Amino acid sequence: MESADSNQVIENTAAMQNLQDYEKVAMHVSKVSIAANFILTIFKLLAGVIAHSGAMVSDAIHSASDVFSTIVVIIGIRISSKASDKDHPYGHERLECVASIVLATVLAVTGLGIGYSAVSKIVGGDYSQLAVPGMLALVAAIVSILVKESMFHYTRIYAKRIDSGALMADAWHHRSDALSSVGALIGIAGARIGFPILDPIASLVICVFIEKAAYDIFMDAVDKMVDKACDEEVELRLRECALAQEGVLGVDLLHTRVFANKIYVDIEIRVDGNKKLWESHGIAEHVHDAIEQTFPKVKHIMVHVNPA
Repeated sequence: MESADSNQVIENTAAMQNLQDYEKVAMHVSKVSIAANFILTIFKLLAGVIAHSGAMVSDAIHSASDVFSTIVVIIGIRISSKASDKDHPYGHERLECVASIVLATVLAVTGLGIGYSAVSKIVGGDYSQLAVPGMLALVAAIVSILVKESMFHYTRIYAKRIDSGALMADAWHHRSDALSSVGALIGIAGARIGFPILDPIASLVICVFIEKAAYDIFMDAVDKMVDKACDEEVELRLRECALAQEGVLGVDLLHTRVFANKIYVDIEIRVDGNKKLWESHGIAEHVHDAIEQTFPKVKHIMVHVNPA
């Protein structure tokens, strides 16, 4: 009994350490993201206004939305990193999904606003009144592409390392901003060589990229909130892991559900019906431990024994 209590204390301490490391990494990446986006927003906004580029102003608004979305990510990760308690015995991981949904909503609204402004200019008809962007807008677009693509790779690396859906959503937010800057670059360059209509068209392209990113982030978060099952390959590996344990004669049932960035497993194994209760229980324990050790994302597993 003493040994079991000691093991539980060790497991709880390890879980707390993992949560602290997770939150520490996420907070560091988010702070870097906010600083980079804030500086980039000011730079692009000034460049857009001074150089008379609607596409660059739209791109600046997109970067400003990145600052807000990263703040949402910080709040979501901080809350979701809280340890399990009496009222929330399964933890708070799903709150990170809520943060992702808020982020996706902000992103979608931002994109629609940019798209509306672009369409208004395009259907206006009098393209001769559209201002030709200055060279500063072109430089700002190139700088934005380089910075945002770097931020995408930086954030994505750490999102994968700690397996954070909200941080990964923020990474793709950086990528969508880089792609929107590519659209702005093309539009500004086109406007400067005699096609001013390309500037608002670039804003419209930016809108499409933003809406696509928002949709992907939203659907990924929803899948994690509605107990979607793991993909077939993961379930096959789980089944094979259980069958590999001594005494397991078959797997009668396997249910999985994705809980934020964790996996919950319910499995029914078949063992020799003539075995004693303590022997069957021992086999179930081996299955439980083997799956948790083989699949780090499995947070909870329930093993039920059926007599063969």
